[in-house]
Amino acid sequence: MSELPNCPQCDSEYTYEDGILLVCPTCGHEWSPGEAEAAADDDAVRDSNGNVLENGDTVVVIKDLKLKGSTTVVKVGTKVKNIRLVDADHDIDCKIEGIGAMSLKSEFVRKA
Repeated sequence: MSELPNCPQCDSEYTYEDGILLVCPTCGHEWSPGEAEAAADDDAVRDSNGNVLENGDTVVVIKDLKLKGSTTVVKVGTKVKNIRLVDADHDIDCKIEGIGAMSLKSEFVRKA
């Protein structure tokens, strides 16, 4: 017998298959098996090419980025190592050599 996943709404372990759907008898929620995996990927931080980013990845800046309040610019092609993902508008925290700690938007980087 195969192991069925818990209900994504109420986390009940008493799920069963009904045709192509999975059903939870506790709360009545019905879902397709790939739906829960897709929902988990929707929360993922993605780079400009759509690749999923993770903590510790190395990324490359794809656009010159001017720093507010400074004349410093992060140039195209700057490699940023060991990124940390955060839940904010600028979703990457990192240290850039020669500039220091800063936050970046994932739309301006690509995975190296």
